Amino acid sequence: MSVEADGVRQHVRKSYAEVAQASDSGACCGVESSCCGVSDDTAINTLISTRLGYSEDDLCNVPEGADMGLGCGNPRAIASLKAGEVVVDLGSGGGFDAFLAAREVGESGQVIGIDMTPAMLSKARGNAEKGNFNNVEFRLGEIEHLPVADNTADIIISNCVINLSPHKELVFSDAFRVLKAGGRLAISDVVATAEMPEEMKNDPMLHAGCMAGASLINELETMMAEAGFESIRIVPKDASREFIRDWAPGRGVEDYVVSAYIEAVKPDGTCCC
Repeated sequence: MSVEADGVRQHVRKSYAEVAQASDSGACCGVESSCCGVSDDTAINTLISTRLGYSEDDLCNVPEGADMGLGCGNPRAIASLKAGEVVVDLGSGGGFDAFLAAREVGESGQVIGIDMTPAMLSKARGNAEKGNFNNVEFRLGEIEHLPVADNTADIIISNCVINLSPHKELVFSDAFRVLKAGGRLAISDVVATAEMPEEMKNDPMLHAGCMAGASLINELETMMAEAGFESIRIVPKDASREFIRDWAPGRGVEDYVVSAYIEAVKPDGTCCC
């Protein structure tokens, strides 16, 4: 790993440790102008999450403190989860998406959350205990090098995390390794629709705020195809520019990035001929 890439990773880890600590105290984390969605006002967090595509029922079905308003969409909207499936959540944070997935896969299924920030991991494990989620576990690890065995997952979900990685090609290749044959990706993330100015790309705050690290759509398609994925589908959501504008008011970042749903499938090895 280059020194520059390691610096990005360390900055992101430090920033999201501050998010977790801010969430525990009800303080503002400072990673972005909206306080990263962290608030001690339940109404504010509800507004953020419903804006991203979650229902109020979703918010009522997770332990208090799991919803930190950190995503850019709802990956479960495209996941089509089934009872008994094994789900891996990349960058699981406080466990919000992991807990919602756990309810869908049921006791016969399993959800494995991966996060590289010990403070987030501690928060998620505490939330799992509060909510009596016996089919969820959280593991410390980097999404480029997942602490998960080969051919484990039926589906990998992620919410606004892969953009933070300085080595996205490794994220997709390791996701491919972890998925079973026929397994699928269901990701909500920020993608670039135009080349971002260098001053934006090099801004640590915009990087930790899920904007500066976004890759162009064609670059993501190439990385996923080279990892071995098929049926790749990236659907930008232009309406997301409105809430992205709120992440960095006055910077014009919404002219370069949008939220998108990202789907792909690992071939099942069967021959159709």
